[in-house]
Amino acid sequence: MAEIKVPPLAESITEGTISKWLKKPGDFVQKGEAVAELETDKVNVDLISEETGVIRELLFREGDTVKVGDPIAVVAEGSGAPAEPAEKAAEAEKAPAPAKEPEKAQVPAAEPEKAQAVEKKEEVPPTQRPIATPAARKLAREKGIDLTQIAPADPLGRVRKHDLLGVSARQEAPREKAAESAGPAQISPQGKPVEIMKMSRRRQTIAKRLVEVQHTAAMLTTFNEVDMSRVIEIRKRRKEKIYEEYEVRLGFMSFFTKAVVAALKKYPLLNAEIVGDEIIVKKFYDIGIAVSTDQGLVVPVVRDADKKNFAEIERDIAHLAAKARENKLSLEDLQGGTFTITNGGVFGSLMSTPILNGPQVGILGMHKIQKRPVAIDDERIEIRPMMYIALSYDHRIVDGKEAVGFLVKVKELIEDPEQLLLEG
Repeated sequence: MAEIKVPPLAESITEGTISKWLKKPGDFVQKGEAVAELETDKVNVDLISEETGVIRELLFREGDTVKVGDPIAVVAEGSGAPAEPAEKAAEAEKAPAPAKEPEKAQVPAAEPEKAQAVEKKEEVPPTQRPIATPAARKLAREKGIDLTQIAPADPLGRVRKHDLLGVSARQEAPREKAAESAGPAQISPQGKPVEIMKMSRRRQTIAKRLVEVQHTAAMLTTFNEVDMSRVIEIRKRRKEKIYEEYEVRLGFMSFFTKAVVAALKKYPLLNAEIVGDEIIVKKFYDIGIAVSTDQGLVVPVVRDADKKNFAEIERDIAHLAAKARENKLSLEDLQGGTFTITNGGVFGSLMSTPILNGPQVGILGMHKIQKRPVAIDDERIEIRPMMYIALSYDHRIVDGKEAVGFLVKVKELIEDPEQLLLEG
């Protein structure tokens, strides 16, 4: 027999939550096959079996928290249902076959309290007690299952844990269905119905880090607005050719990514982080792109954005966004970003204050493109597609002059995108 353990994940991740079992006791598993999904603070990870055999026992339930190194399941050799140890099998062969109890001693499995009462009044003779493994007896006690009502699959008449799992599931299903049909059962202090939901591990981590950033960083936000006319015109003119050549759609995010890289080169303190009493200025440009998923916001990273063209950046963003929504991001996809871009405009946000993605010291917020009247000169007013942009920064190392200059540089490059070919 062998144990499946939680492997080392990353320096910053020491535990996780079993979100879903992919195998159950009695299932055959190949070496390298996933047996469970583990939800960590950052990503979902498949837990892999290092052995080929049969799942003998699951040591944790879905929703349980496990630490790195914890055994979560036991794998036994074989190709079918898990075999019992040799000593127990020999003892079982010597023992007489289980006899059927008198009808008056039989109590339906759905009434465990009555079953216990009957057992107290009339003790079952040892020769009539069912043969069951310790794991099966423990589960029967927990779930209130009468072992005499179980038809074991073992030819020797032994009741094993996996024989009880189906019975347990059938008992719990009506309760779960009744709870679902009943709707929210909680009542507020005002006597109004409410629903109480447990926060997922990822949501708890997001909440903790956002509060932590606001407590540890001197965060400030500056705003500007950008005329998107030139970018929209270039995108309309070039998108079909780029798609034919690279099979990727040209969006706005690649323009802003290239503009951010150029602005970071001019204002390098926004591409830094604070460690103790030192400032680490990074000479590479790994740009985080915030992606919204059902489980919460994640920020996968586009590596070496300064060395990639528009199509390559768009391809990376599309690939990372797809992985995020399918819960397939790796830890490597999320680590090491130097600056972050978030686009609330896809949800209709006109203006917002983005929160820093620590330990980074800068984040750019994009917003909805909205047509507004703009004064072109003293005599002309035109309707232009305008976007508000926001830069949140850590005032501990970035002064207002640098922050405003950074945002103005992004504005200039977006309004005159040909410059991106030279400076991006």
